[in-house]
Amino acid sequence: MLICEHVDEIDRVLRGQDTGRDRLVTDSWQRCVESYGMDPSRPDPAHIVTDTELREHREQSERLIATARSGLQELFRQVAGQNYVLLLADAKGVCVDFFGDPRFEDSLREAGLYLGSNWTEDLAGTCGVGSCIVTGEAITIHQSDHFGLAHTPLSCTAAPIHDTRGELVAVLDISLLRSPSPKSSQNLAMGLVTNSARRVEMANLMAMTRRDWVLRVSTSPEFLEVDPEAAVALDGSGRIVGMTSGARRALSSDGSGSLIGARIDELMDLTVDDLPDLMRGRPSEERVLRLKDGRGLFGHAISPQKPLRHPVHHRREYVLPGAFSSFAGPDPALERTLMQAARLAPTQIPLLIAGETGTGKEKLARAIHISGGKGRGFHAARCASTADLTALADAPAGTLFLRGVEDLEAESQARLLTLIDVAPHLRIVASCRCAPGALAERLRADLYHRLAGAVLCLPPLRHRADMDWLIDRLLRRRCTDDLPLSPTARAELKSRAWAGNIRELELTLDVAVALCEGRAIDLPDLPDPQVPQQATGLERPGDGDLEVILAACGWNMAQAARRLGVNRSTVLRRVRKAGLRPPD
Repeated sequence: MLICEHVDEIDRVLRGQDTGRDRLVTDSWQRCVESYGMDPSRPDPAHIVTDTELREHREQSERLIATARSGLQELFRQVAGQNYVLLLADAKGVCVDFFGDPRFEDSLREAGLYLGSNWTEDLAGTCGVGSCIVTGEAITIHQSDHFGLAHTPLSCTAAPIHDTRGELVAVLDISLLRSPSPKSSQNLAMGLVTNSARRVEMANLMAMTRRDWVLRVSTSPEFLEVDPEAAVALDGSGRIVGMTSGARRALSSDGSGSLIGARIDELMDLTVDDLPDLMRGRPSEERVLRLKDGRGLFGHAISPQKPLRHPVHHRREYVLPGAFSSFAGPDPALERTLMQAARLAPTQIPLLIAGETGTGKEKLARAIHISGGKGRGFHAARCASTADLTALADAPAGTLFLRGVEDLEAESQARLLTLIDVAPHLRIVASCRCAPGALAERLRADLYHRLAGAVLCLPPLRHRADMDWLIDRLLRRRCTDDLPLSPTARAELKSRAWAGNIRELELTLDVAVALCEGRAIDLPDLPDPQVPQQATGLERPGDGDLEVILAACGWNMAQAARRLGVNRSTVLRRVRKAGLRPPD
């Protein structure tokens, strides 16, 4: 379509004329002009976030990416050879996962069909991801449906993905750089993307509600157990505590509203005591559900999984906000710290985050900032090089993150006290690489107590019990294709002392991914430790340190010995001498 024709049609739509376009498209065009002040004649390039911003978006979506990845890989295999690109965007419109043909990588980057592209409607105009986020509906934006001229060659079909509370958390988009006309050519793409989004929601519900009953429903019995249309999670009293978005359409008479908190017996002739009768193995005709509005569905119930005895895997009683949920895996001690951080985040209490270098202090500070509310700035200052802290008094309201407060000289401590007095609009979050007690000896007493309203201690990597989870998570962020670790490489990573903690582990994986030539990362691909084992000071741990490392290794003496760089017999001797015992 010529530029003048495209601009002319948008102008006619704005004047109320019917041009035959879908209502979702024309409504979006109106928003682009009237709400966003966009110009359809300007060929704006793709909007790409910075590497740092992309890393933050991916970290906040890490759980969803992991849940969705296998399903997206299967979808990409289905459309292989048809030049389709798959994008998984978060609720802010930023692409956090991507599947595409590497032969067309340059063209895909230029078009914005790549990691880090921002497809919010107020930046990109009418488009699949952005318009899906605004409307909450699956949508196809085909060629000249796009508002911006730069995107008119594309054909994009997108479907929303909701969390277990029914809130939109992501958008799955399948796009073409060039598409055959007419728009009906993308009907198959619409079916594929909506089915995949439904399966991602189902997988997320099953993963997040393992300790609850799950009732899966379908209008047909054939695919009830393998590919149901919708599902809800039920607590012991029969109240709905989780759902897929299809549950609204399946169970609500008008197909709208939230079902969270509703009793299942208010929606159908069923109580929680009847759920065992709907489990696998019973004939389909005996698993018919009667809704209060007279409709019928087929139901399949899945019983709660029994809690594992090991406390590491106990389910969280307190659900962490998204910014904290991807911070740690199954590690009880770190989980308690994150729960405290999540509860403190909405307050104005000054926080001190203590931990060795590379343990994630700034990442935790940013998670606290994000969870504290919207529309606030994040200001970071390195205390070792800050010339005039009082200049920060004019910074916009938000969080002031002070890196390395143990490096403050006496004069800078006085300036910081002045800043705290004159800038109550700044919430102070400080970090230190030493123990809080040692920091109290270095700082003025009045300053220490103004900084350490509450103290959060991050464990070193050698003390963490979620090493497997952390390794897998960091590896997924470094390669879009599956690149597993060999058992020997994994054992080597888990046995190192990690003086540089997570930062050292990240660099080690960067090198391993770059050097790997096979289908799995093996021992020769791993670089040598940055600091020799004997130089870390860990070969003679105290009793408390030894017990923490043993707990992190699940009391596996051989693994603890490798992590400490000593013989297994040495660990056994120290355990006996200290009178340490494994938990029952």
